[in-house]
Amino acid sequence: MKEFISTQNAAKPIGPYSQGIIAQGKFIFISGQIPIDTNGSIVGEDIKAQTKQVILNIKAILESIGASLDNIVKTTVYLSDMNNFSAMNEVYEEFLGSSKPARAAFQVARLPKDVLVEIEAIAVVE
Repeated sequence: MKEFISTQNAAKPIGPYSQGIIAQGKFIFISGQIPIDTNGSIVGEDIKAQTKQVILNIKAILESIGASLDNIVKTTVYLSDMNNFSAMNEVYEEFLGSSKPARAAFQVARLPKDVLVEIEAIAVVE
């Protein structure tokens, strides 16, 4: 379903992600998720708690179609402050470290509801 791309001729990843992914199957595009629960309440006041909730939201969306976090081939992480990158990365690695999807991360001026993190994902299912 997915194959990691790894070459010594390009920079090695500096975190739990791959240089690239070759994917076969149906693509699932998951809209940017922010740290809100099913009641619409913001979960967590720090980057770790908010990142965990975001990933749990993505996980729930994938599970609703019989998939898992292992099906993710690409994520984009939006941070309100790049100083939170390391702490976000710790939580991200707990959930996605073994599947190492391709990833980009950006600091943005502002996120919805003034949260600290938003993550969108692309997954592949057969």
